[in-house]
Amino acid sequence: MRGNDGTRTGGEILIDQLAIHGVRHVFCVPGESYLAALDAFHDSDIALTVCRHESAAAIMAETVGRTTGRPGVCFVTRGPGATNASAGIHIARQDSSPMIVFVGQIGRHMREREAFQELDYRAVFGTIAKWATEIDDPARIPELVSRAFHTACNGRPGPVVIAVPEDMLIERAAVPDATAFTPAEIWPGATDMSRLQALLAAAKRPIVLAGGSRWSEQASAALMRFADRFQLPVATSFRRSHLFDALHPCYAGDLGIGPNPKLLSRVKGADLVVLLGGRMSEMPSQSYTLFEIPEPQMKLVHVHPGSDELGRVYHPTLAINASPTAFCAALDGLQPPKEIPWKGETDIAHADFLAWGEKATPVPGGVNLGEIVVWLRENLPPESILTNGAGNFAGWIHRFYRFRKFGTQVGPTSGSMGYGFPAALAMKILYPDRAVVCIAGDGDFLMTGQDFATAVQYRVPVIVVIADNSLYGTIRMHQERDYPGRVVATELRNPDFVAYAKAFGGFGVLVEKTANFPAAFAAAQKSGQPAIIHLKIDPEAITPTATLTGIRDKALAGGGGKTGTHRA
Repeated sequence: MRGNDGTRTGGEILIDQLAIHGVRHVFCVPGESYLAALDAFHDSDIALTVCRHESAAAIMAETVGRTTGRPGVCFVTRGPGATNASAGIHIARQDSSPMIVFVGQIGRHMREREAFQELDYRAVFGTIAKWATEIDDPARIPELVSRAFHTACNGRPGPVVIAVPEDMLIERAAVPDATAFTPAEIWPGATDMSRLQALLAAAKRPIVLAGGSRWSEQASAALMRFADRFQLPVATSFRRSHLFDALHPCYAGDLGIGPNPKLLSRVKGADLVVLLGGRMSEMPSQSYTLFEIPEPQMKLVHVHPGSDELGRVYHPTLAINASPTAFCAALDGLQPPKEIPWKGETDIAHADFLAWGEKATPVPGGVNLGEIVVWLRENLPPESILTNGAGNFAGWIHRFYRFRKFGTQVGPTSGSMGYGFPAALAMKILYPDRAVVCIAGDGDFLMTGQDFATAVQYRVPVIVVIADNSLYGTIRMHQERDYPGRVVATELRNPDFVAYAKAFGGFGVLVEKTANFPAAFAAAQKSGQPAIIHLKIDPEAITPTATLTGIRDKALAGGGGKTGTHRA
């Protein structure tokens, strides 16, 4: 309770800071280590969503950060609570999402005794978080929380972990609040833009690759205006397709896992690449094969808000330390050449993209996930949001769905399984009037599927489409390629997902034929409940273009056996 002497508990000071910095939603799993902070939420206007597992709470917070550009916030308890949240923290790190995780900590007087669930959070999260710290004095809460918000957002965004000892949270202090933080925008210099103008004027085969974070709807629109004026082909990096309207005549496709071979050829053959916002890490770079390292074979302009990223892997011709939002605003000042030598190539690039994903490819079995994704593409409103985790099922999304609006694709570039469902909950909480659909694999969904209870408890009517092939499909695909016929640890025995949904109090429907999907989807929408549409997928349908048998036969014909490292 707040005192009449001008003092507040550490918990009250902490929650007051969150409100000052604009936090409207917090996700948590409760713990006795931060009861005083929980009590302060009782009198706060901040919405508190209680989850069933810390990984879901952390992922939901990361989703808020990635979507809004302002830190998503979650609270977890000490020890196992914190380590359970580590998946979401790692996602925020690799996906450059602003996020703050508050961890309840043991009392200060018990340190260094390996007290109950004691951990050194600076050591545990020091290599994952952008900053990890512990608050010892309640009078320093405004200062350190303000620093956390600035750190999470400025430069290359990322996660901050703050441990809050339970006895510190009940200690009283009289301290003024911090003022609300404002992220520092990083603007390109006039010389940078002049040099870019000259590089574009000299180019014959340029292409823009858009990725990373610190984007906005305005920045996306500015990039499209720039592409229009310069007739530039623009591709998006892995799981960043929402940055550019797929039906814009300059869109060349997404550069992720299993991309259009024609797009790969176009990037490799470019004489100028403008890498805007992204790092061009393992997945979009096709395991670091697109560009020679450290000196790319083409002229490279790298625009990134984190100065440490410029020259880290690739030596750019022109390094511009700027956020995508600021850089795209500056693009309006550039003038296209009178004659645009690459104009015809841009038309071809867009036609290649459309042809690549126009129709679903045939696959074994009664359910064709590609046809279902095409149906969603044609029937969902453009502002609908699709989320996904990791697994081979996502290949059908990347190839056949067409993202039209900013912020409508939410998927982890870190490749973290279990991401899509908590992300869908967070997006539906943020945007209750928009359709939110999670497409998940069976193994993927069950990594966070317990939080279907959270969806029911808070009446969050997301629709989950589960592609069930009773496999850890990506690993099985690699297994058949590298160790053909030697199947181990990749088969799954799944529950009845329809019964699973109903057991929690939601809606469930089974689809065993592609033609039955539209009616199932309509029924899920009409139910107004959290819903699961259970697709029975033939295990042979492992990618849009390959079967398990075909992969195995090819490996055996080539001699079989392990030939090198691979990724899942």
